[in-house]
Amino acid sequence: MKWEIRISGLGGQGILFAGYILGKASAIFDNKNVVQTESYGPEARGSRSKTDVIISDEAIDYPYITSNNILIVLSQDAYNYYKKYVCDNGIIILDEDLVKDVDPPNNNVKIYKVPATRIATSIGRKIVANIVLLGVLCAVTNAVTYSALEKAIIDSVPKGLEEINLKALREGYEYGKRILSNA
Repeated sequence: MKWEIRISGLGGQGILFAGYILGKASAIFDNKNVVQTESYGPEARGSRSKTDVIISDEAIDYPYITSNNILIVLSQDAYNYYKKYVCDNGIIILDEDLVKDVDPPNNNVKIYKVPATRIATSIGRKIVANIVLLGVLCAVTNAVTYSALEKAIIDSVPKGLEEINLKALREGYEYGKRILSNA
């Protein structure tokens, strides 16, 4: 299986870090082939940013997304700009606290609305909303395993922040499982 995942939002939301965690989890701990690319505006914070992660069981012969299966979104601007690139039968996972105006790109795209910012705030750090959404991704797809994400987080976050990030992952994963059970 090949997953083409775009994580998007604004600079300062941990977009690129989420892509790094996802790529590391998939490549090192799930033993998949992975390519990660990133892009952001001229300003470090507040401009549109994205990271693309391609995960595959097979060799990856082109390093850029050609059929965006999954879009994870943490800002209205990013949603408005990137939604049109999601392929038929794709998935959009969005932070409903930050993306209020949701008009689906087509009828075949599944949209999962997650209160990621509220979940992150409730556990003590708004900035871990990105990790909450990785937990949801894990729950609603088989693009990456939960244990691989845990290991990548422990291996990547600054010392002392492991537990809050693991809690964010766990809360997102549980939220994603509830979404699936209600579908």
